[in-house]
Amino acid sequence: MLGMNDLKTGVVINFNNAPHEVVKYQHSKMGRGGAVVRTTLKNLITGNNIENTFRDSDKLLPADMQRTKAQYLYRQGDDFMFMDMTSFEQFQIPGTVIAGAGDFLSEGLEVTIKLFEGKPINIELPAKMNFKVTYAEPAIKGDTANNPTKNATIETGLEIRVPMFINQGETIVVDTRDGSYIERAK
Repeated sequence: MLGMNDLKTGVVINFNNAPHEVVKYQHSKMGRGGAVVRTTLKNLITGNNIENTFRDSDKLLPADMQRTKAQYLYRQGDDFMFMDMTSFEQFQIPGTVIAGAGDFLSEGLEVTIKLFEGKPINIELPAKMNFKVTYAEPAIKGDTANNPTKNATIETGLEIRVPMFINQGETIVVDTRDGSYIERAK
């Protein structure tokens, strides 16, 4: 059982029979009243955020979450095929579960899969990943005011904004949380 003081950013609780991650919390105590924690919770199955207030007397259950390592194999329609790294069994995860993370999957990539009650609900990618630029718009000479950017396509087919000096064939580092360019790969 978790108490009110255990609610911190990143903690996953079982709330309304679904895993919810604490995205934001604020502890407050009002005069003679009891202390409360105002939270923003993200439903890990649907992705929706809700706000809820917990009192000192509330007891919460930690979510039954497991993590397993898997290797991405290929895409089959809207589904993504993975192989469990311990049992070598192949399984598929619907594209609706993976959402935007599918834009960063390349063949052979090892990922961590979050399971709730034995079912995959999400995948975790490294925060930064290296990708080869397969296409980059040509730079326009003289267009250097105010950090200009141009469109580029990385090896997975995702189009991102990069600085003007990035050319086709270069390897860049991309932030997988928001799909933004970070730097050239070393």
